[in-house]
Amino acid sequence: MEEKTLKDMKEEEIRKMEKKTLKDMKEKEEKEEEMRKLELMLSNIEIKGLSNETLDGIKCMTLYTDIYIVATDSNQVFNAKMYSKYKEFHNDYLNDIVLPHLRLHHGEFLLKEFETSWAHYSKVIHNRLHLYFRYLGRYYVAREKLLNLNDVGNRCFIDLLYEEMRSRVMDAVICLINKERDGAKIDRELVKKVVNVFEELKLYEDIFEERIVAGTKDYYSKKASLWISENSCPEFMLKVEECLEKEENMVRDCMKPATEQKIVSEVEHKLLVLHSTQLFDKEYSGLKKLLEDGKVVDLARMYRLYSRVHDGLQHVCLAFKNHVTAQGMALVRQTEIEVNKHVVKNDVGALQNQQVHLIMEFIKLHEVYLSYVNDYFQSNSMFFKVLKEAFEVFCNKSIAGVSPAELLSIFCDQTLKKKSCDNDKSTEDTIDDVVKLLVYISDKDMFAEFHRKKLARRLLFNKSDSDEHERYLLTKLKQKCGRHFTSKMEGMVTDLTLCQDTTASFTDYLRDNPDMNPGFDLTVTVLTIGFWPSYKTCTFNLPPEMLRCVEAFKQFYQTRTKRTRITWLFSLGTCTIVGKFEPKTMDLIVTTLQASVLLLFNSANRLSYSDIKDQLDLPEEDVTRLLHSLSCAKYKILKKEPDTKTISKTDYFEFNSMFTDRLKRIKVPFPLVDDRKKVIETVVSDRRHAIEAAIVRIMKFRKVLGHHQLMSECAEVLSSTFRPDFKIIKLQIESLISRDYLERDSKDHSVYRYLA
Repeated sequence: MEEKTLKDMKEEEIRKMEKKTLKDMKEKEEKEEEMRKLELMLSNIEIKGLSNETLDGIKCMTLYTDIYIVATDSNQVFNAKMYSKYKEFHNDYLNDIVLPHLRLHHGEFLLKEFETSWAHYSKVIHNRLHLYFRYLGRYYVAREKLLNLNDVGNRCFIDLLYEEMRSRVMDAVICLINKERDGAKIDRELVKKVVNVFEELKLYEDIFEERIVAGTKDYYSKKASLWISENSCPEFMLKVEECLEKEENMVRDCMKPATEQKIVSEVEHKLLVLHSTQLFDKEYSGLKKLLEDGKVVDLARMYRLYSRVHDGLQHVCLAFKNHVTAQGMALVRQTEIEVNKHVVKNDVGALQNQQVHLIMEFIKLHEVYLSYVNDYFQSNSMFFKVLKEAFEVFCNKSIAGVSPAELLSIFCDQTLKKKSCDNDKSTEDTIDDVVKLLVYISDKDMFAEFHRKKLARRLLFNKSDSDEHERYLLTKLKQKCGRHFTSKMEGMVTDLTLCQDTTASFTDYLRDNPDMNPGFDLTVTVLTIGFWPSYKTCTFNLPPEMLRCVEAFKQFYQTRTKRTRITWLFSLGTCTIVGKFEPKTMDLIVTTLQASVLLLFNSANRLSYSDIKDQLDLPEEDVTRLLHSLSCAKYKILKKEPDTKTISKTDYFEFNSMFTDRLKRIKVPFPLVDDRKKVIETVVSDRRHAIEAAIVRIMKFRKVLGHHQLMSECAEVLSSTFRPDFKIIKLQIESLISRDYLERDSKDHSVYRYLA
């Protein structure tokens, strides 16, 4: 029983093995049959007819099915053959159909055929094959990480067709573009289509753009050499501007945006950079000549062109600065010549008018060239800087010993006075011009002191054209120079405003206290010492009439405050007195001191020089000036013996009862003492204090600082007000060391230490 079972098991196993063998043989035969079919299908796949857009639909489906069967098969050999066949199809089409046709064309016709061939190749052949073979790309190409089918088609086009035709195609494109540059009308759309071909082939940046830029460089190298020799500077710039505009439009229409900058840069370099020196230095039409002739349109074009180039405006800026400086220095030299003529003639009035006229010329010059910067140089900061540097050169030149700061203050004084000289501009506009000019003057503190002196006289003697104009100027000065610059001047204006209230209160006081009333009108202006310029104070014997006025106001003022001490400045006072002359009675407007002299003749008909001096108790210098103004000047109210033009101690004076004038009211002039030297001395003294203060502030912050660095920082701190002399800075440092504010380092004497 057991033997039979074992035998049956062996037989059954043998049968299974035979059955498996038969199955394997059958599968092998089926596989071989399938491979024969795949081989047959692969051999039957042909390119013929694919270029025909009306290809039979049944044939297309058969082709698609055959490729699908082969592509989806796992046999790598057939897939590799299929991949190779895909490439062969492209090569055959290009070799047999496209290349022979392109070789027959040149120039613009070549470009048209080149673009048409690519369009047909990519649309009909390349894209259709890609559609049929897409399962090959989906399975085999993706799995083996091979070049994708789309790139295979492009590579075939590049390797076979483009490599042979590239030079001819690019030459044709450059030739076509150069025709447009020469003025011909071309088919820009064709250029754009050719550009699209290069973009699709991913050859735009490396091949097309590089050759176009090189062609641009060659074209404009030749043109630049020709134009610069044949054309004037304005004509050359006009051509350059037209070229740049054309290039920008052409690139914008036909090429990629990134190419525009590269092409435009080459045009700028060839036309502007390489020939800039030759262009600027043209003898009859260069930059200097354009500035001299005021060719603003050409200058604006030059600015637009060279602002495109790196550092292109440096030369224009320098030429502009030199031109403005030359114009200003010419005005200075001309004014010096005219001033010297008036100095010889001793014509003081004409001398001052000529000097002030220079300020007006500076303002006109500034208006002209500021408009250049704003309107033609597009408010470029570089041109503002060189304009400032140019004006700083000639705006700080003294004329006949008079500093520009003083001249500017005189000009302000004339502008703000009543009945000032006629001017086409409004007062506000003139003030704006003055403040603009002040920026260029280094001695701003000198201007401030002179202006404060003249402002005081305008305010005290009611000579200002308008309080609003005075405040407008102070506002502008504060904006430009800071609060400290105008603090004293603003205090002066405020004092005059407060004086109106004081005058009204004094009038009320006299009405309430009739016994204190001196019998005639009295107006007293109370000034704050810290705000106003320092004036010479003099004590003298006042006439009884004036003495009553002084006592009345003192009594009034003591009712308002007992802590404030009043110092009387009789030299600034004015009086209106009645002169009873035989021809007619007249009103005489005189100073307080002149009135004191005239009132002496109410009690005496004839007085000697010594009598007048003793009764007034004034210094000889003041007595001499007073008597000269009343007996030897324009109005001879007193008669002098002997009748000479000078005053001596032996002279006698009497009232001129026969004096008359066509006017009923006259102002008797009293020449002021020239205090220019005093003003300058005050400024110099103030500068020493300012330098010391600046040194102490810097050292207090720094603690330890080297000599040169301290000098530099001190000069920089003070530069907004004046330009300090380094010798003075050094002297003030030594002064501070001697007073134990600073000390020298024990190891290095060029280093200072701050002593707290």
